[in-house]
Amino acid sequence: MITIVKAPPYLTVQDLGWSDLRSAGMPVGGAMDRDALAAGNVLVGNARDAAGLEWALAGGTLRFERACTLALTGAEVTGTIGGKPAAMRTAVAASAGASLSIDRFVRGRFLYIAVAGGLDVPRLLGSRSTYLPAGIGGFEGRRLKTGDAVPTGASPTRDPRIGRTVPSAWLHEGDDAAVRVVGGPQRRLITDDAWRIFLASTFTVSPASDRMGYRLTAPTPILGSPADLPSEPACAGAIQLPPDGNPIVLMADGPTVGGYAKIAVVISADLARVAQRNPGEAVRFREVSVTDAQTVYRQHATQLNQLEDLASQG
Repeated sequence: MITIVKAPPYLTVQDLGWSDLRSAGMPVGGAMDRDALAAGNVLVGNARDAAGLEWALAGGTLRFERACTLALTGAEVTGTIGGKPAAMRTAVAASAGASLSIDRFVRGRFLYIAVAGGLDVPRLLGSRSTYLPAGIGGFEGRRLKTGDAVPTGASPTRDPRIGRTVPSAWLHEGDDAAVRVVGGPQRRLITDDAWRIFLASTFTVSPASDRMGYRLTAPTPILGSPADLPSEPACAGAIQLPPDGNPIVLMADGPTVGGYAKIAVVISADLARVAQRNPGEAVRFREVSVTDAQTVYRQHATQLNQLEDLASQG
């Protein structure tokens, strides 16, 4: 059991979401940084898609009511576990009654807390994720608040995985490299000059950004997109271009259909880079081929498989 002693402004239960319900209008949902949650789960011996805590915006405190193994991944934070400095990207032991206190976020937007045994909250349509717009899933379909008690699964008393780590470079926390994209289904509806401006621009993440989509402020608006397209399927990572010329990157809770032109799509291996950007931070894009995107995807999957093999050696 995990007791929320002091809830941050944003704290929810998330796993890897709903991957097979888009035809019914359900977004994928789940963790905004899927790589970070999966890596944390692997470090503590869980299945990659086990439920963990997604934490953002500010500090807070949790208490572990029984001894467990946990890992912090995602955003770089300062804090303590049981009174000792909190280690990032490492499987650590917490004794019964130990507290995790997060003081501040140093870099990145979403922190993940994976606990051996996972979070034992009810599944809805195959996922334990929280979908806040509909108030469903997770822990009663809402943000966690002070005083909540979240049940956890069984955790080994002597865990050989304690001390296992994953390099920070693998998870791209705070990575300011250009985000790779492929041309979207409506790329040809804007001019080549507009496309060049899109790729040459350094955008700023707007404060009007959330789990549904990140609005980007363009130094020079990308104009020329038609505003009256019929709605059609959309996916996480799709970059929509509304008439004002300021792109929107669809994120985990983004709509399954949309009518704005989708001029580009963030490759799946780089979507975490976007997710970890805070309002006011910069985003740049670089075009790659579909073949290159598929190669990066396979390399990324291999890295996680290697981490899983290492953790299983315990």
